[in-house]
Amino acid sequence: MLTEVFSELFPLMSTASPQTLEWLLNVSTDHEYPAGRAVLMEDSWGNAVYFVISGWVKVRRTLGDDYRALAILSRGDFFGEMAILDESPRSTDVIALSPVKLLSISKERFVQILFKDPQLHHRMLQMMVRRLRHVNMRLQMRSSPPAVKLAYTLVLLGDSYGQDLDGGKVIFNIAFRDLADVTEIGVEETTAIIEKLAEKGWIKIDTAKQVIHLVNFKQLVNLAGKI
Repeated sequence: MLTEVFSELFPLMSTASPQTLEWLLNVSTDHEYPAGRAVLMEDSWGNAVYFVISGWVKVRRTLGDDYRALAILSRGDFFGEMAILDESPRSTDVIALSPVKLLSISKERFVQILFKDPQLHHRMLQMMVRRLRHVNMRLQMRSSPPAVKLAYTLVLLGDSYGQDLDGGKVIFNIAFRDLADVTEIGVEETTAIIEKLAEKGWIKIDTAKQVIHLVNFKQLVNLAGKI
């Protein structure tokens, strides 16, 4: 991968110097996983940061024999940074939702470059603060109607990872159970809302291509804004 492509694909790397980018690519490792494969397991010690080149993954926490999805990530995002920064076991699993390509950088290499490149260090802090803001937003939304909360989830996924199509966005066809978990509403509520949005023509699910087309993205944004 060229350093220019690496910088454009990952917002975290947008301020890193060309020398930093070249060095990171030289010490990185490529990975490919099929859908359903565990990329990282809970309680394993953090030894690398992972960057999503393509595909979709979910971050989940196990609850006895069950699990709960905490976040959905895709192209251009990263995970594993918390476990290496606080030197503790991982508290979540990461599972491939679709065939996924990842790039990993070992804990030692990543921490080393954070100290050498202050711009990358600062950008890392910015990205982590941004994630905290999303968590705070979800806390504020707990009393909001389920439809508003689900619209916010769809808009966030569309803005962060969606591909532009006919004025809308296209995202992976995420299982309703995972959408429900991330949105913190019930599966039955999620199913009913998705069906209603499809009836309105705001979204369209293409099971053959395994995508959700957020057709009327502006209306979803308006709905999500009614917090």
